[in-house]
Amino acid sequence: MRYDRTVQLDTDFATTVSRVREALAEQGFGVLTEIDVTATLKAKLDHDMEDYVILGACNPPLAHRALETDRTIGLLLPCNVVVRRDGDRTAVQALNPNTMVALTELDALRPVAEEATRRLDAALASLTAAGADS
Repeated sequence: MRYDRTVQLDTDFATTVSRVREALAEQGFGVLTEIDVTATLKAKLDHDMEDYVILGACNPPLAHRALETDRTIGLLLPCNVVVRRDGDRTAVQALNPNTMVALTELDALRPVAEEATRRLDAALASLTAAGADS
């Protein structure tokens, strides 16, 4: 099983990050955390790397349902979404929510994972559609 859902875009990094935030919001996700990996590695290790940010996205109703099923599932929350430069393109990658079911082996999480997958896929699809319109 692939643990990522990925799209490649021809938009610049900053524009892509903004569009990802909007696409996630349209699907009921808020961004709780943002880790600028590029800046962190530069500041802590003096290491240069391509633009790379991790957004911690959360859909509160889905998170609540998952936590009611298994309190330990918080280890896999929020849904991480990576935006990174990949050559001359920008990659947007979301953790496959079905990973929750595969790792925990709890079938009760399947409906939550399926809905999260539908919403994340819709967000990713809207990015590719928006990129086609640009």
